[in-house]
Amino acid sequence: MILGFIGTGKISSSIIIGIFKSKLKIKRIYISSRNRNIAKKLSKSYGKIKVLNNNQEIIDKSSVVLLGVTPNVGNKILPKLKFSKNKKIISLISTINLDKLKKITKNKNITKAIPLPPIEIKKGPIIICPPSKFAKNIFKHLGQVIELRNEKLSYKFWSTASLMAAYYEILNTSSKWLSKKGINKKLADTYVAELFLALSQDALNKSSKGFTKLVADSQTPNGLNMQVLNELKKVKFFTKFTKALENVNKRVSK
Repeated sequence: MILGFIGTGKISSSIIIGIFKSKLKIKRIYISSRNRNIAKKLSKSYGKIKVLNNNQEIIDKSSVVLLGVTPNVGNKILPKLKFSKNKKIISLISTINLDKLKKITKNKNITKAIPLPPIEIKKGPIIICPPSKFAKNIFKHLGQVIELRNEKLSYKFWSTASLMAAYYEILNTSSKWLSKKGINKKLADTYVAELFLALSQDALNKSSKGFTKLVADSQTPNGLNMQVLNELKKVKFFTKFTKALENVNKRVSK
């Protein structure tokens, strides 16, 4: 299999790193030189990577092309590129819908994927829409594949995928608080990361119970967990949280 990446940002880089940690058999990966620092680092790390300056050359030499540019860049460069009708395309672009992508590329053999940065450690969900055998054959080695036929529903996952920075800020705030109380920063960072890792793994293991049950089970009457939860509810933290998701959903659904 020969892969080509148009755009070499964080997500593309994470996918590539994940691929070389997996058992997926790759003959060659062509990447663009748009982000020179990332492209240089990747090509030095992996012998099967070759950096090309010409996007059309990447397309022509690859059996599967992954579009990893921003929506603005995609709208500018994709109409200038030529895709053969049998070229396999995976779009990582958030706000360009499938109909528009098919018109721009003049290709119907296209699917959208929603991977997240932890794909580089072969972790996390990967949404594929519509279901695609060639895309699944790649991503099944890199995380938990979830296939959807309804594109509008897939945008809901784009919305929740936008929680990454907020999640890391919760970790950051927790660690900073510990540091201010005299805990060594490295120790604070490790504790907080391990705490949330354990909570996430526990939630995954007990997913059949439902998150509402987990919320209830983690509290005791007038206990510490109940206190924090009630204080956050009092300032409408979760209402604002939901509002932020709604606003992102409006943006990606246009």
